[in-house]
Amino acid sequence: MPNYLPLLILGAILGVISAVLIIAYATIKDKKAAIGFERNMKDKDILKRLVGYAKPYKNRFFFVGLLVLCSIAYDIVAPLVIGGIEELIKGDFELKRLYISIVVYASILIFSLGCTYLQAIILQKTGQRIISDLREDAFTHIESLSHGQLTEIPVGKLVTRVTNDTNAISMMFTNLLVNLVKNFFIIIGILVAMLCVNYFLTLVVLCFVPFVVLFTVIFRKFSRRAYRRVKDRTTDINTFLSENLSGIKITQIFNREREKMRDFKKKSDDLGKAKEAQIFVFGIFRPLVYMLYISSVLCLFYICCMGHLDNTAFLGQTITSETIVIFYMYISKFFNPIQSLAEQFNWLQSAFASAEKVFSIMDIQPKIVDTEDAIELDEVKGEIEFKDVWFAYIPDEWVLKGVSFKIEAKKTVAFVGSTGSGKTTILSLICRNYDYQKGQILLDGIDIRKIKISSLRKHFGQMLQDVFLFSGTIRSNILLGLENVNDDEVMAACKYVNADHFINRLEKGLDEPVRERGNNFSAGQRQLLSFARTIIHKPEVMILDEATANIDTETEILIQNSLEKMMNIGTMLMVAHRLSTIQHADKIIVLSHGKIIEQGTHHELLANRNKYYKLYTLQYKKQELVK
Repeated sequence: MPNYLPLLILGAILGVISAVLIIAYATIKDKKAAIGFERNMKDKDILKRLVGYAKPYKNRFFFVGLLVLCSIAYDIVAPLVIGGIEELIKGDFELKRLYISIVVYASILIFSLGCTYLQAIILQKTGQRIISDLREDAFTHIESLSHGQLTEIPVGKLVTRVTNDTNAISMMFTNLLVNLVKNFFIIIGILVAMLCVNYFLTLVVLCFVPFVVLFTVIFRKFSRRAYRRVKDRTTDINTFLSENLSGIKITQIFNREREKMRDFKKKSDDLGKAKEAQIFVFGIFRPLVYMLYISSVLCLFYICCMGHLDNTAFLGQTITSETIVIFYMYISKFFNPIQSLAEQFNWLQSAFASAEKVFSIMDIQPKIVDTEDAIELDEVKGEIEFKDVWFAYIPDEWVLKGVSFKIEAKKTVAFVGSTGSGKTTILSLICRNYDYQKGQILLDGIDIRKIKISSLRKHFGQMLQDVFLFSGTIRSNILLGLENVNDDEVMAACKYVNADHFINRLEKGLDEPVRERGNNFSAGQRQLLSFARTIIHKPEVMILDEATANIDTETEILIQNSLEKMMNIGTMLMVAHRLSTIQHADKIIVLSHGKIIEQGTHHELLANRNKYYKLYTLQYKKQELVK
């Protein structure tokens, strides 16, 4: 009994550690809601969806699997070769046998390294293709979301999902899955080899496996929790940076740099604390696995030395010095995959946490989709009709209340009213940026819900007050990927809307670089470029939302001239606060609190001396005062 006292003490220590971890595991089990998860997808569900992206490349993974089986030959055979050398040195030494053993060992090593190299190259290429597919799917899905849904999700969050989170997933395909399979076969192979060498010592080593499984299961819980927090904090800080770097000029104008820095420091500290918690979890698990490795080695030495010195046999097997050497190497190679498993669990939890975030975005169902019987429109005349349309951004808070009107094809109609009256909402509903709750909207007598969204929007050209230009060139911003259009056609469109006046003065013309959001151009220049962009796409219906707001007088004259030309192209819908810009409209519709209160031509509405007359008179007086 005294001979086995050290083993009993070791067993008691492991039992106490296991009890403490189980208690900690039980106390955190029901705290998911407090962490603030967006979702709680199961690992098998995440893995199933990720494997779906790997299926097209299954042949490559099969070949990699063969390379893995070949590469583990070194881990299985090397200890036996070293054990043979130990037996050779202890017995009748032959230099020739030593050379043969060395050549065999070196050959196995070189073969294993070659297989590992090929495996790494194939996995990296395949993994990057898989992540590219996932990233494209995520971006495509984001494009399918409605304006309302995109307004609810911070841009920084979407950027994090498509970039940071997909990069974290790439490790899973380029390294993790194959290493997990490789380690599994190494463990199985080593166990078989150990059983063949000495099954009693193998059973002793296997006594530590339940503890490894227990520690791994518990670590998985804490690790995933820590990684979710890191991902949440990373998203928070990216969202903050995206918003505040875009609006940094406002921060500087109001001298609020110190306050913004304080907010940023708080989010940065939160991210730091989340990462510290993650490191703490990993810092406990890795030493515990290493402790099991050291404990198994000590048990090996203790039992082997005790049996060897007493010259006794355990379960009918005598332990020799070469047995000790072989088992020492096997135990190291047995626990090396398990120790690597700690790091691999680190990456695996990161990949699963990131995948959960990406899939949470991809699982958002678009609110505006094509119906099953949706049709394509090859040609549009431009006749638009609203029939008792009701719409609310927030349930029961109606922005439009029973709006009805009809616009004849190729006519120009302007919408007038105070802020919040529903002017811009009407324009958004026509293009199905939002879907109305009641009523009907017809385009050429067809309900717009029965028209494919892409087909519907193809026939519309929208020119907004806040023109968005992308980084690139003037040409790329006008074409937006439109093919089979030459520079003469682009310049013709620019000349038609008077944008050629400033483009011709630029050093590089159409190749002039456009910086982020077009901040190297004035508001008027950006607006003229948006006109050219609309004309080049040849829409049958044009929408202008405050196109002349915040424009200087000289540019306004150019824009007015452009508008007069564009009115002859097709149906035009306009929203303008400057009533002087819509006097030549075929019809003016006046809105108030989501209802149409009057409509007619400019002269008819002035003669009515109602809301429009008051607005026009008020603006006229303001202009006189300015003069």
